[in-house]
Amino acid sequence: MTTSTLVMGVLNVTPDSFSDGGKWATTEAAVSRALALHAEGADLIDVGGESTRPGAGRVSPAEEQSRIIPVITELAGQGLTISVDTLNAGTAAAAAAAGAVIINDVSGGLADPRMAAVAADTGLTYVAMHWRGHAQKMDSLAVYGDVVAEVVSELSWRVDALTSAGVRRDKIVLDPGLGFAKLPEHNWRLLASLSSFTDLGLPVMLGASRKRFLAGVLPAEAGIDARDLPTAVVSVLAAQAGAWAVRVHDVAATRTALNVLALVDSARMEP
Repeated sequence: MTTSTLVMGVLNVTPDSFSDGGKWATTEAAVSRALALHAEGADLIDVGGESTRPGAGRVSPAEEQSRIIPVITELAGQGLTISVDTLNAGTAAAAAAAGAVIINDVSGGLADPRMAAVAADTGLTYVAMHWRGHAQKMDSLAVYGDVVAEVVSELSWRVDALTSAGVRRDKIVLDPGLGFAKLPEHNWRLLASLSSFTDLGLPVMLGASRKRFLAGVLPAEAGIDARDLPTAVVSVLAAQAGAWAVRVHDVAATRTALNVLALVDSARMEP
């Protein structure tokens, strides 16, 4: 009872992530959380040591690696499939050595010019997200004429640059970058046009979980956790559009929603 869309569980080993900063900031807590996410149905665990919430400050690669490498080493040793959420090529290389099999780079290789070489040399799956600038300034960069056409074009340009640098095309996954240099109306428009990304012929990952634009469907007083329900709905929409994976904080809710979709799809196929 599954869909082909993978569930990537978010593991923030940081003190300042927007929804769960500090909860899993020690190696012991982070490993325990990852194992819980896996038990809830996560196919992949995305381990990050630097917050990319709007306005967040940068973290040195040394500090980032001190947070996440022990966690990745332990989880990979237990057989979990690990993704590293990083902008830094050095951190990506260290994570690969520790057992990570996916590099999830929210900058698509723009933040660190060495990243493409690391992706090429390691041969890991590389998630390239649409990005226009660091967290401190990204809100000011949310200016589009046609957001779908521009994001598709800019991601296509990144694919060309990455493959020219030696990254195998069949190792690239695209992410339209919901919430990154996007206003709420841009995010909804991108969600309504997911086929524009799957039509590029590469796997697509979607990361909508708990992001600010989802607050627009909730009462004003709703907390961050209330965004898990609309996240699960978005995950179903992404799966219906053919997404390779969805990146979420609440794995159990999304797994349940995808199980419902799987049963409905199965029933449609019955004679």
